[in-house]
Amino acid sequence: MIPFKFIHTADIHLDSPLKGLEAHADAPVEEIRGACRRAFINLVDFAITEQVLFLLIAGDLYDGNWKDYHTGLFFTSQMGRLNSAGIKVFIVSGNHDAASQISKSLPLPDNVMVFSVKEPESITLKDAGVIIHGQSYATRIITENMVKNYPQRDENYLNIGMLHTSLNGREGHESYAPCSEDDLQSKGYDYWALGHVHQREYVAEHPWIVFPGNIQGRHCKETGAKGATLVTVEDDEISSVEHIDFDVLRWAICEIDLSTCNSAADIHKQVKTAIEQEEASADNDPLALRLILTGSCPLHNDLHARSGQWLEDLHSIVAGFQGVWLETIKIRTKAKITLSELLQDDSPVASLLHTIDAVNPDEHDISILLPELADLATKLPPALQNIALLQDSQSYLMEELLPDVRELLVARLLARDNK
Repeated sequence: MIPFKFIHTADIHLDSPLKGLEAHADAPVEEIRGACRRAFINLVDFAITEQVLFLLIAGDLYDGNWKDYHTGLFFTSQMGRLNSAGIKVFIVSGNHDAASQISKSLPLPDNVMVFSVKEPESITLKDAGVIIHGQSYATRIITENMVKNYPQRDENYLNIGMLHTSLNGREGHESYAPCSEDDLQSKGYDYWALGHVHQREYVAEHPWIVFPGNIQGRHCKETGAKGATLVTVEDDEISSVEHIDFDVLRWAICEIDLSTCNSAADIHKQVKTAIEQEEASADNDPLALRLILTGSCPLHNDLHARSGQWLEDLHSIVAGFQGVWLETIKIRTKAKITLSELLQDDSPVASLLHTIDAVNPDEHDISILLPELADLATKLPPALQNIALLQDSQSYLMEELLPDVRELLVARLLARDNK
């Protein structure tokens, strides 16, 4: 057989918004709105340039129901480009696709084939010596092991399996179509094209079991280079598997240790250096940054007591870098003195610190402590009484805010002791 290439992609989430930058006045609005589309165009451009034989989309092409029909029109136009280039497209729908009602009636070009939702289906490309097995999601939530019903290897072809799955579980992803690596290997396929997990992962190489990750990070938990997997087939077997970047805006979490910083100038310099390093690793893509300030810093007290001014200063530093935008800044520094020294106090501030340190931030514990926290808040100085933590019972917000509130209280104790 003549050597050929194919691309394996997944979790495109067309027209999904990027989260975390929308509220900023200087945010790249058009780049945010069109990022997923432009990343997908990059993928299609690459497929045409490389003259790949086919494209595999392993679920979550869409991001649930569309806001309007333009999402579908955009996708069909890109499939038309691939059709003109003689490139076939094979799709298994994922949980987000199954949630979309509009996409089910979308007419697609002849080069696009969507696998059945009823049972595993096999499509043969005789000229290439390839058989592709897959099954789409009929509903948004699939809790059974779909692999068990997939056919065994066809010895006459190179076998590829497509599946949208969490395997045996991946952090941050719902447990959909759970299965084990052994389940996949038992089918005897040469390559498993998986989707659902947004972080690129080579689960195994014999056979290849691959999560390509999504093609565009959508928020600050989806950091690093994003793209798809290019696979080369020679002499009826897979000869290479390579990641190709397609993202147009990159996310990064930048932790900066301020332990050696003794002045504002030192902190400014440390932050600038860290941003320069992140900028250099972004491959000229626009960069969305979350800055986390850490370490036992001599200026810890001042950072928290005057956090508003510090945040403005640091935001100004980031604004000096073209193509770099700030998602948020987290101050996670620690005081040089020990917490036990601070907690010897019997003030309301120290009492609230004791309470926060005792919290296990799950919904049950926090809901029990709300009345106690609210009671303590009435005894605090006016500047501390409007802490958002004490006024919002949503556990995910409270878990996010607890460290900030704690450090603010520590800073207040330090400020008082230093007077």
